[in-house]
Amino acid sequence: MLKSGMESQYVIGLDYGTDSARALLVDAQTGKELATAVHSYSRWKAGKYCDTKVSQFRQHPLDYIEAMELTIKTVLAKVSPEVRKNIKGISIDTTGSTPVAVDEQGCPLALLPQFADNPNAMFVLWKDHTANTEAQEINALAKKWETDFTKYSGGVYSSEWFWSKILHILRVDEAVAKSAFSWVEHCDWMPALLTGNTDPLKLKRSRCAAGHKAMWHPEFEGLPAQNFLSALDPCLSGIRGRLYSETYTSDESVGTISADWANRLGLPDDVVVGVGALDAHFGAVGAAIKPFTLVKVMGTSTCDMLTVPVDDFDGQLIKGICGQVNGSIIPGMIGMEAGQSAFGDYYFWFQEVLSFPIKELSAGILSAAEIDQITAAILPALAEKARKIPVTELDVVALDWINGRRTPDANQQLKAAIMGLGLGTDAPALFKAFVEATAFGSKAIVERFEMENVPINEVIAIGGIAKKSSYIMQTLADILNVKIAVATSEQVCALGAAMFAATVSGIHPDISTAQKMMTSGFDQEYFPDKDRAVIYEQLYRKYKKLGDLIQDFVLPEEVFEQKPVLQ
Repeated sequence: MLKSGMESQYVIGLDYGTDSARALLVDAQTGKELATAVHSYSRWKAGKYCDTKVSQFRQHPLDYIEAMELTIKTVLAKVSPEVRKNIKGISIDTTGSTPVAVDEQGCPLALLPQFADNPNAMFVLWKDHTANTEAQEINALAKKWETDFTKYSGGVYSSEWFWSKILHILRVDEAVAKSAFSWVEHCDWMPALLTGNTDPLKLKRSRCAAGHKAMWHPEFEGLPAQNFLSALDPCLSGIRGRLYSETYTSDESVGTISADWANRLGLPDDVVVGVGALDAHFGAVGAAIKPFTLVKVMGTSTCDMLTVPVDDFDGQLIKGICGQVNGSIIPGMIGMEAGQSAFGDYYFWFQEVLSFPIKELSAGILSAAEIDQITAAILPALAEKARKIPVTELDVVALDWINGRRTPDANQQLKAAIMGLGLGTDAPALFKAFVEATAFGSKAIVERFEMENVPINEVIAIGGIAKKSSYIMQTLADILNVKIAVATSEQVCALGAAMFAATVSGIHPDISTAQKMMTSGFDQEYFPDKDRAVIYEQLYRKYKKLGDLIQDFVLPEEVFEQKPVLQ
């Protein structure tokens, strides 16, 4: 607590999302948000290093460095010198699993001249699914091994995660494989960069990323055993010794900002840097998560976060989720993660489909700005039309697996499907079905938690979709048949990062105190329509039947030995 007569103290939360990064400067005593800045990754925005046809999504480390520098400098330019000199801490969250190959000094290979334009030397974004085959091999071997290293990861390992990705890169790129001394998650590399301590054998690794994405657990004395990794592929021989065994929760410090970065950013030279974590986990903290509260982080994908007491769930394995890790969200609590591989991405895909004639046929008729304006108006217009369509048991039903399925039971090879099309099905009706599909996917996650005896007492939503689309949020409330509260802050993940920054810098004694002092509260609530909820139950049953059909059609038993089920 701030004593009378003392100067105010401030912290920065830096949040790296899929398309952009944002910095948030916060008063650590009150939670007041003084300034924010957002920067879109320039290379990513230009479509570089990605190939959607094969689900390849890579990001250059320069995009991350530039985003940090630009957003923090912009934020600092908005406040007084008095504020700037009293900034005490900074914490960073990122997407994940988003690993990169590094040399012995911890430098991402893409920062070396010979690898500057090699996508395999860059950060492999969470949504990259080029490692589907590797994920299948990990799952198959884990089920035969004396220890199932996937058991704390829901029992199914995903191509979106650490080991699948690095194994794939090692197999397909000999030059990267020879130069890669170790591998580092994005959320670990950024704090290391700020402190100047990038040695991959010494930098502090996030408990959050390691536990949820890399099969790290104290029971295994760290990462999966080396003989398991070597049996998976000889190219992994010796890799465990070049990674880590210890992990750290985000209420711990990685050190003080280096003189170089303090000068480069214009920050005081005593700023404390916290251990990083995944964006959704910090978002849950920023939303003031409590035990058995489901926090839905709603953006291009969704992450669904829960915390439960260790004493109640220690040793209980929750099937089909994205991990259960002690301390991954709140230190001293088990953090559970689930989510969907596509949410906002589903709507954006449909927007791109509908905008094809606008972009292709209007050249020379409309300016680029006019085309962008029309394209940006597509989804809001569809939402207004879809809102007015009555909900009936005969409606079109779709699956949300357009980028695979993350939860329940990770399987990135699955595809979306639509059932019930007719000549009267128009664009708003399709959009309505896609929105309902994403909500049905959320319901499947809730059902899985409840089937595994993890109760959900309340639902909180954060993220761009939660703030901007009342139609999507109302549909979600109707299908889940629960009240949904929306956090006030526009930057809840960055706010969670700021809360941890206030903790590691000693302003608050623990993260619970930081949450109480800095929370933004809630400014919207959505209540379910009971009549629509009844009809949606019938449509949800159709959604599950369609899912069973697609699983049988797309993935026969010989392709995926352990066929996931929704029921």
